[in-house]
Amino acid sequence: METKAFDELFALLRENKLAELRNRLCEMNVVDIAEFLEENEPERMMLIFRILPKDISADVFSYLDSDYQTHIVNAATDKELTTLVDDLYLDDAVDFLEEVPANVVKRVLAHTDSETRALINSFLQYPDNSAGSIMTIEMVELHDRLTVDEAIKVIRETGVDKETIYTCYCINDNRKLIGTIPLRRLILSKGTDKVRDIMDDDEQLIYVNTLEDQEEVADIARKYDLLSVPVVDNEKRLVGIITIDDIVDIIEEENTEDLEKMALLHPSDNEYLKTGVFALAKNRIIWLLILMVSATFTGKIIENYENMLSAIAGLTACIPMLMDTGGNSGNQTSTLVIRGLALGEIEIKDYFKVLWKEFRVSLICGGILAAANIARMFVVGSAGGLSVFLVVSGAMFFAVVVAKAIGCTLPILAKLVHLDPALMAGPMITTIVDAVTLIIYFALASIFLL
Repeated sequence: METKAFDELFALLRENKLAELRNRLCEMNVVDIAEFLEENEPERMMLIFRILPKDISADVFSYLDSDYQTHIVNAATDKELTTLVDDLYLDDAVDFLEEVPANVVKRVLAHTDSETRALINSFLQYPDNSAGSIMTIEMVELHDRLTVDEAIKVIRETGVDKETIYTCYCINDNRKLIGTIPLRRLILSKGTDKVRDIMDDDEQLIYVNTLEDQEEVADIARKYDLLSVPVVDNEKRLVGIITIDDIVDIIEEENTEDLEKMALLHPSDNEYLKTGVFALAKNRIIWLLILMVSATFTGKIIENYENMLSAIAGLTACIPMLMDTGGNSGNQTSTLVIRGLALGEIEIKDYFKVLWKEFRVSLICGGILAAANIARMFVVGSAGGLSVFLVVSGAMFFAVVVAKAIGCTLPILAKLVHLDPALMAGPMITTIVDAVTLIIYFALASIFLL
């Protein structure tokens, strides 16, 4: 949404032209309306929200940040609150209630009918990040015995309250999911055809269990290019669906979590600016302490070779470069392997294929870096002479080879022992590779320079 358009809306608000403002908002996308609401002071935000038509206010509410949602709930009358909750899709209502304080949850539930309240409570009882906790029950269900004309009539009568109608789900007398049928096929089929004859049957059926992890749901949707994923219970009865908007949110959330883990941060569900200083420090300090203590090994390695470093000119100055090169090489490999594991492109059984490929890559990269380093040391006039140049470059070559082997091994090893491979990235790889690089460096120096 362009700022200029928002400026026009602000002008209408200042001039108290609420009818014109309402008409202008009705022409906008609900996401942009939510963004405009969040640009206003709380009192004005509630005024704008109240002038919105009821058929779009619930959609706008679902796109607001939880803090703004809480303000609207607190400012709303009992009648407004009842209408709002009734108009929200069930999964949006559950998402909202999971983010707000307990007193807000209590007030919202108090103004819902008993059936809706029971449904919301059942959703809230599913484990966090499970398929059941993010699904919606607003989907089109068609009995397999219906004809196409009868099925279309059902969609016309109930579709207005459904979150999506593009894919319809076929059930039998026991409510078991037995097939799916795209709306397009339904429309293009003969009116007398039976749903059971034109649906995608069991062999093509893709679904998840209510207790399935949300990351698995996202992987399935990505793999099969689905706009929605059906959710069944242990008896394979259809209980809900997960739509593409929630799947996109899952992917974003999981990617954010992986990035935080790769930086050795404890994952947080809160936005950065809404997280307190002490909470941020707590999320970081554990791994910082671990890395600090682990760096003791690097210091001990250098300490054991202090006499050699002082006796041979040029050795000390090359330590940072070697450690950086080794760490960067390991990080490159670990990043690719972690991403491959996350996308299912790499499996544990592929370890030796990955290791062999990275070994060949490391020979090429290590050879080029070693040759370039010799030239660099000659150009800048580094101390120590040709023998030191060769030892440093040789150490660099072997450090790259070993670092890439470590970079592909640790994430796969983590996957093997059921840890998150993202933990084996960035600072963790660098710390391990630094120590190994120094051992290689000082070993070569001891052999060829002493």
